[in-house]
Amino acid sequence: MTERKGLITFQGNPLTMAGNPVEPGDKAPGFELLDNALGTKTMDDYKDKVLIIATVPSLDTHVCDLEARRFNQEAAKLGDKVQVLVVSMDLPFAQKRWSDNAGVEVMQTLSDHRDASFGLGWGVLIKELRLLARTVFIVDKSGDVQYSQVVPEVTDEPDYDDVLKAVRKIID
Repeated sequence: MTERKGLITFQGNPLTMAGNPVEPGDKAPGFELLDNALGTKTMDDYKDKVLIIATVPSLDTHVCDLEARRFNQEAAKLGDKVQVLVVSMDLPFAQKRWSDNAGVEVMQTLSDHRDASFGLGWGVLIKELRLLARTVFIVDKSGDVQYSQVVPEVTDEPDYDDVLKAVRKIID
């Protein structure tokens, strides 16, 4: 397993990202995540969609809450060609509670808590915290990674405009 030190920080303190890093041009690694009803979701469930996959440390934090709400709003504007997934290590029950309270209708929250298959497979597991780093990936309908953004400071939001610009290039 690959480890990358100092690529991200939490309040200025360097952290280690564990797992195999994924870059644009790579085939999207598989994953097995849990949805809010404890059902299993894999890449095959989204094979006809362009995916925006945002990973966040925990929906119960202010920045993650803001980010997920923003991606839910943007998902509604992108149409049915795009599926937005927000992945965290939160339990599915906590994700469902958050989704219900936030009025999430379009995007999906998925949990990697069971075995960190996404975190390790995509190289975004924070070793010291066993949480996911703040990242955004775009995967096209062919399953190829077209975009990746690793947010250097975990407490910062991603560059939404850059993500939306990149996804529009794919779907337009």
